[in-house]
Amino acid sequence: MKKIIMFAVLAYMAPMSYAEYDAEKGKDLTVTCLACHGEAGNSPASMFPNIAAQNAQYLLKQLLEIQSGQRQVLTMTGILDNLSESDLSDIAAYYESQPRNQGMAKQDLVELGESIYRAGIPRKNIAACTACHSPTGNGNGPAVFPALAGQWPEYTVAQLKSFQSGERHNDGDSQMMRSTAMDMNEKEMTAVASYLFGLK
Repeated sequence: MKKIIMFAVLAYMAPMSYAEYDAEKGKDLTVTCLACHGEAGNSPASMFPNIAAQNAQYLLKQLLEIQSGQRQVLTMTGILDNLSESDLSDIAAYYESQPRNQGMAKQDLVELGESIYRAGIPRKNIAACTACHSPTGNGNGPAVFPALAGQWPEYTVAQLKSFQSGERHNDGDSQMMRSTAMDMNEKEMTAVASYLFGLK
């Protein structure tokens, strides 16, 4: 746990270099995004992530990795091919500026979900999610840690399973998310995902 917290602190302190963002220009580039992510980044279907209010730094990183093929997202195949890094920066800025929809956690999962998010799972040596994603679930933009509050629980569980299996592996050399998800069971994933959906 100490290693993860230290990594988060170092990442936060590390200088980040991103292009200037133009949210208005970014809005004009989101026409192909609407079907899956909604007009303002609040997805109409839980298989697609809500990206409204997502940290622009994190969103840009994901867009660049999807574009390069480092992160495989079949539904986005080819969509980003003709966009420059500046274009992707503007798109990220637009979505960051949009308000996120808020969901509601399932009452019977709140206690377990909150416990995992705020305290981790000590017996499995799983650190608290707040170390990187903040107590409010708003993430840490400079450290490129995503906001999780209001995210569809089905999408969150799918990503945890993807990290667990190694199918998704764009969490850097630290393998932070792969390590975190490795020993989580279905109930634990579902509980923390539900809690995040209702986190404000």
